[in-house]
Amino acid sequence: MQTNFSLAQLADANVAESEKILRKCVHCGFCTATCPTFALLGDELDSPRGRIYLIKDMLENDKPADAKVVKHVDRCLSCLSCMTTCPSGVNYMHLVDHARAHIEETYRRPLSDRFLRGVLASVLPHPTRFRLALAGARLARPLADPLKKMGGFFAKAGAMLALAPLRVPSASEADKPGVYPPATTAKGRVALLSGCAQPVLKPSINSATIRLLRRAGYEVVLPEGEGCCGALVHHMGKEAAALDNARRNVDVWTRELEDKGLDAILITASGCGTTIKDYGFMLREDEVYREKAAKVSALAKDITEFLCEADLGEPVLQPGLKVAYHSACSMQHGQKITRQPKALLTAAGFAVKDVPEGHLCCGSAGTYNILQPEIATRLRDRKVANILKTTPDLVATGNIGCITQIGSGMDLPVVHTAELLDWVYGGPKPVELATLPQAAE
Repeated sequence: MQTNFSLAQLADANVAESEKILRKCVHCGFCTATCPTFALLGDELDSPRGRIYLIKDMLENDKPADAKVVKHVDRCLSCLSCMTTCPSGVNYMHLVDHARAHIEETYRRPLSDRFLRGVLASVLPHPTRFRLALAGARLARPLADPLKKMGGFFAKAGAMLALAPLRVPSASEADKPGVYPPATTAKGRVALLSGCAQPVLKPSINSATIRLLRRAGYEVVLPEGEGCCGALVHHMGKEAAALDNARRNVDVWTRELEDKGLDAILITASGCGTTIKDYGFMLREDEVYREKAAKVSALAKDITEFLCEADLGEPVLQPGLKVAYHSACSMQHGQKITRQPKALLTAAGFAVKDVPEGHLCCGSAGTYNILQPEIATRLRDRKVANILKTTPDLVATGNIGCITQIGSGMDLPVVHTAELLDWVYGGPKPVELATLPQAAE
């Protein structure tokens, strides 16, 4: 794609990076074939190629964002399916991230949108606030359907209430900073991202992961001072807040690395993993953090990446269950992890089934299912229908957002991959599987 940026514009590192990305696009349109919003809406401007045209025009002409650009960029899930399909290597992720930051700086949203986005940004990344908010949302949950029928801001508030769990799990010891020694011969030391939303919605994921790693011979550290990875505010264009989160975590993990060393920084929420692996890029212009951030990104691994190289021993039971594996977009498109989770589940004795249209997003996408509830619901229902075609006993996935989103549309258990592996290799049975037949010991 031909571009016409001035030298003054290209002096800005973000503009220069976006210009390089734009030049790689050859208008081929392969991205339209795998874009969830284009599949649903059929509008070229709701495809990656269409959004690229809008972003190019906005950035090249140094224009503030307008309502048209905001509408179509907001509809992007950042699922990155387009990047998997693109034959030219267009880094759409970095381009749309830049566009969102530009929108945040130059466009004044309606008051209701600013309020909702402000609430999400100030609550979800903070576990204590989030836990309190969920307790209140549980009481207001009966209002979800009436609110959704009212449209606009009220529909978004209704979608938020509908996603609130009926019961907020009790806090876990694994939510607190600490060090967990290996249960067998020591093989190494790893840091585990505690996260922000996940330990509130499903603390059993980190608990299962710690048990699994300890049995495999690893010391697990949950460092003091670690916080939200920054993905949530990053995808809302709040770049200063996202970079602050990144710097804080880089400092925390660098301290651990320089103290007793780390073999890896492990993440059990793939949405967080995609962002942490991008810290090196996000902080590339920061002279203080550039090298440290690159080291952190190089150490970051999804839990399934790491476990594929670990010795888990022999399964202690045969689950005998058929599992539909849902590959989160941030896993398969953002991190290119496709083989490892299914290989681990198969080795553990599950009959793993691929979901038709597995490349399409379930509609969770961070806060997308709140900010774009109509599209998100249509994508969820399409995903659920495809899952049910495999006639599974349960669904496995590696992202808390997908667990919440898919679970809101079906009765089958939706369980994190790490919890299933922990169970088969000696841990407790996940509570979601209580009604399923007991596996053979």
